[in-house]
Amino acid sequence: MTELQSKPKTGPAPAPVVASNDAVAKKASETEESKATAVAAEKTPVPANKQSSRGSLDRDIALAEVEKEKKLSYVKAWEESEKAKAENKAQKHLSAVAAWENSKKAALEAELKKIEEQLEKKKAEYGERMKNKISVVHKEAEEKRAGIEAKRGEEFLKTEEMAAKYRATGTTPKKTLGCF
Repeated sequence: MTELQSKPKTGPAPAPVVASNDAVAKKASETEESKATAVAAEKTPVPANKQSSRGSLDRDIALAEVEKEKKLSYVKAWEESEKAKAENKAQKHLSAVAAWENSKKAALEAELKKIEEQLEKKKAEYGERMKNKISVVHKEAEEKRAGIEAKRGEEFLKTEEMAAKYRATGTTPKKTLGCF
């Protein structure tokens, strides 16, 4: 047995792990080794020389498998951890983009509302100006109508006076109607 214990291991070197897990794993493997050796010894009575070499070989294979499973479990845990980190990072960035989008939308909607209010105000001002212009035009039209009516009335009076004068004098107007 001393010859087999001094024999170098051909399996991969163990990965550095937290001391408590490593110690527990060593104790578990030692108890498994002793159980495996005891079971192997009970099953077949083989010469002591062959029994120790076969048990040692089985123990080395079992240790190598345990080490391999241990490494694979560490790799799997690391992979899951990295995927979770990547997922969290992506979620954080997506949340940041959504927040940025919402703030930009809110700013643009506020600007749109402000512009709409300004347009409504200008529309009201222009409407008032147009009403004022319409009232000015209406007032001017009334003044022109009044002037035309006054001129018509003056012309009627003038015509009546001239007609009365012609009647009184018995003369005819110099300008006669073109149809007579």
